[in-house]
Amino acid sequence: MKALDVAGLGHVYPDGHRALDGVELAVDAGERVAVLGPNGAGKTTLMLHLAGLLEATEGAVSVGDLRIEKRTLAEVRRRVGIVFQSPDDQLFMPTVADDVGFGPANLGVKGEALRERVAAALADVGLSDLAHRPPHHLSVGQQRRAALAGVLAMRPDIVVCDEPSANLDPAARRDLAGILQRTAPTLLLVTHDLPYALQLCERAVILDAGKVVADAPTAEILADAALLARHRLELPFGFSLEAARSSLRH
Repeated sequence: MKALDVAGLGHVYPDGHRALDGVELAVDAGERVAVLGPNGAGKTTLMLHLAGLLEATEGAVSVGDLRIEKRTLAEVRRRVGIVFQSPDDQLFMPTVADDVGFGPANLGVKGEALRERVAAALADVGLSDLAHRPPHHLSVGQQRRAALAGVLAMRPDIVVCDEPSANLDPAARRDLAGILQRTAPTLLLVTHDLPYALQLCERAVILDAGKVVADAPTAEILADAALLARHRLELPFGFSLEAARSSLRH
């Protein structure tokens, strides 16, 4: 069974802007897929559809055996965890532990079971010693890990990360990559950071003007300079794809 199946997905905003136009995307359980594309391509709109935060204009999204519709929203939102680019969109409780426990508590998890979930999620992201710290006292990297812990505490089938490497220093970027590699059951990485996509995802799709215009192994997409240029994507100056691929093999 596929973890995610997006079939003919279209979305038109109230002002008439068509953000998605017949998107087709299937993701197997355990797969790691990068969603690439220029600003305005429809990446965020697609991401919001995956957790039922927007209603499709056309087509459908299924998570496992559940088609996203009103009656399935609660379970879909347990199965699909979104880590937003800004931790301020997720961290709002007095302490880190309170934030991590907020989702499971709303599912009815209580007492020792809730404490165990919170402790396990904090351990997964290396924040056990900061459980009682106010989230706004954390570094950006720690805040992003705390937001991920809140998602992991829901025990999702799919983790969707929106620009997870943005504004992180090299050490925090590396730490987060390691955590995602260990913990995300099935990963969708929405990013402009092409080296991060290569590091974390064996497959990539390019979304542009609301359509999937490429779907291939990440290294193959990054090696196609003409394809990247057509869709306003660029590798960092001095980046060596061959060196990166060699490093990943070792």
